Amino acid sequence: MKKIKHFLDLDKISATDLRSIIDLSKSYKQGITSGQDTHKDKTLGLIFEKPSTRTRVSFEIAMYQLGGNVTILEHEKTHLGRGETISDTAKVLSRYIDIIVYRTSSAEKLYELAEHSSVPVINGLNDETHPCQLIADIMTFEENIGIINKKTVTWCGDYNNVCRSWVQAASIFDFKLHLACPRELIKKSEMKIIEKNKNIKIFSSANGACKDTDCVMTDTWFSMGQKVGDKKRNLLKPFQVNNKLLAIAKKKSIFMHCLPAHRGEEIEKNILEHPKSVIWDEAENRLHSQKAILNWCLK
Repeated sequence: MKKIKHFLDLDKISATDLRSIIDLSKSYKQGITSGQDTHKDKTLGLIFEKPSTRTRVSFEIAMYQLGGNVTILEHEKTHLGRGETISDTAKVLSRYIDIIVYRTSSAEKLYELAEHSSVPVINGLNDETHPCQLIADIMTFEENIGIINKKTVTWCGDYNNVCRSWVQAASIFDFKLHLACPRELIKKSEMKIIEKNKNIKIFSSANGACKDTDCVMTDTWFSMGQKVGDKKRNLLKPFQVNNKLLAIAKKKSIFMHCLPAHRGEEIEKNILEHPKSVIWDEAENRLHSQKAILNWCLK
């Protein structure tokens, strides 16, 4: 029986396979590989319990470009949103479609769906991790800086789902990760994992973390579903990405943000237009990387 290849978290996939996904993403973008009709007559099911722009649109277009079909299951309009179990939903959908992208709040729900599905399941984001974003981010980094191995990436801001995926990636791709995050926002259990990783260093100041880095990265301070509050905002204010931080990074460094952005909060108002900003390339690369992820799962 063919092994089902789920794309759930970076640390559940071999470094060799992740590298092949990133390289194929580049090949799609450069036109070396077309992907046209690669997965003709295959159907992708999108289940989104949370809002999405880039993930939803990029996966939908990616599947069409691979020759497949797409069906969108709006959570509140399916029985999954009316009490049907995740396991039953997985078994039923596996009879209809060939692959599922699931965006949910709970990592447990994601893994339960994958456990009972007989088709590949892709993590479209949950409160813990966002591995699809990392494939596009590393692709973007390597387009501008070179292979990420032994390079330095600085994360400024909240210790959120994207940041956790960066923590996983640091060991897999062997690069240095500087975390400029308030320690109060990192759970003790996660702090232990970070402290054991020789590739990761936590900084108390954004200046120290950004000095001579190859890439400065941030994200919204308040993830979807989180309560917005002054206490957290005040903790994060010293970690706002501004012109000064980008000036002390390496001369040829880049700035990335997975979007949506909140100008004047996690970033200074003009940072998205800064010469070092590659955020629009980063957003575009979601399309190419989603094609590569779909191909890896289905081939």
